[in-house]
Amino acid sequence: MATTLIRNASVIATCDHADRLFHDADIRIRDNRIEAIGADVAGEGPFDEVIDASGHILIPGMVNTHHHFYQTLTRNLPAGQDSNLFNWLVAHYPIWARMDGRAIEIATRVAIAELMLSGCTTAADHTYIWPNGARIDDQIAAAAEMGFRFHASRGSMSVGESAGGLPPDHAVEDEHFILEDSQRVIETHHDDRDGAMTRIVLAPCSPFSVSTDLMRETARLGRSYGVHMHTHLAETRDEEDYCRAQFGQTPVEYAEANDWVGDDVWFAHMVHPHAAEIDRLGAHRCGVAHCPSSNMRLASGIAPIKALQQAGARVGLGVDGSASNDSSHMLSEARQAMLLQRLANGPDALSARDTLRLATRGGAEVLGRGDIGQLAPGMAADIVGYRLDSLPLAGGAVHDPLAALVFCLPPRVDLSLINGRLRVHRGELLGVDLPALVREHNAIATRLVDG
Repeated sequence: MATTLIRNASVIATCDHADRLFHDADIRIRDNRIEAIGADVAGEGPFDEVIDASGHILIPGMVNTHHHFYQTLTRNLPAGQDSNLFNWLVAHYPIWARMDGRAIEIATRVAIAELMLSGCTTAADHTYIWPNGARIDDQIAAAAEMGFRFHASRGSMSVGESAGGLPPDHAVEDEHFILEDSQRVIETHHDDRDGAMTRIVLAPCSPFSVSTDLMRETARLGRSYGVHMHTHLAETRDEEDYCRAQFGQTPVEYAEANDWVGDDVWFAHMVHPHAAEIDRLGAHRCGVAHCPSSNMRLASGIAPIKALQQAGARVGLGVDGSASNDSSHMLSEARQAMLLQRLANGPDALSARDTLRLATRGGAEVLGRGDIGQLAPGMAADIVGYRLDSLPLAGGAVHDPLAALVFCLPPRVDLSLINGRLRVHRGELLGVDLPALVREHNAIATRLVDG
């Protein structure tokens, strides 16, 4: 088993249940697990790898609970710059339908690279459009090659415009095929073991793009295999209007009626639940991916995350799609979450430490993971570090280094280990030719828009 010592960290923020902080301390790692944290924990050497973390603050790798990797190809699309959600989707659907497997693979690599350089070590992606032979298998292979912990969603859309849905007919799939392929993906790729690097999620897109039958059958299939389920819900007022017109129910009522509640379910956004629904979501222990940047960009509203937490719901952060954010920077998303809650509920609505817990331990809970999101013996060695002497933290880290990560301009990660393996060192992503990746990504993005 490989052994690693991260030594001389200025601050280690564990984000554990006691919110312990260590100063001038080390982390000892054996293979892919944290073995000890504190001063003088080096034990007997030599170590296979020694990493000097002098002048760094170390935190758990952040957990992104909602993303659309493929959307990195359509950032800043002029037709969608000033739209609400429904109009934004209509502007993007035709372009997304031109993608192929290579496009989604390259977009996946770009999104993962950006996430890793922001301090994220685990992400749940929600790809729900699979045109021109694209398959989730290519995303999984890309994440594995980059050493990224990945919850890959076999998303879907099955109700096109002609059947009363929002997406165009040529962008949806046959429901029998969706369920058949979902089963194949679970049996091929899902790993339910502790410390798993790849897990599968079943994720119909939204109430306005799939049928009630598909929602119910997906829940049945997911629970038969013990995999988690995910969808967009209660994101906008337009969505509620649609659900009332189509189903005679609010979005949350619709989810409840179709077996889409429980501790194996999490919803993206949850901006507009009614008060009684918040209590029910909490009682069911549902999860929520809070996506503040996207909600602001599309003017969707402000999610009541404190009320959801108090009711018992599990809440984490998601950067959402890179065409409605338009970035994949987890630390920036954490800062936006803190500021938005303060705008809505006052200057003490969400502290910097509470925000970082959302981005780490909270996200792990949403994904049903007890092995990530904290720094403690026995946990997976997903650890990120930021230099305290960087320009963004100048004059801030000297007062409160942990809070500075959220209050100050979000810095780029300097150090990242995922599953005990060094992935970012001195601010550089290891094993990835970023200039070549960006060149190909931009070429594909241009081709898609030009048609």
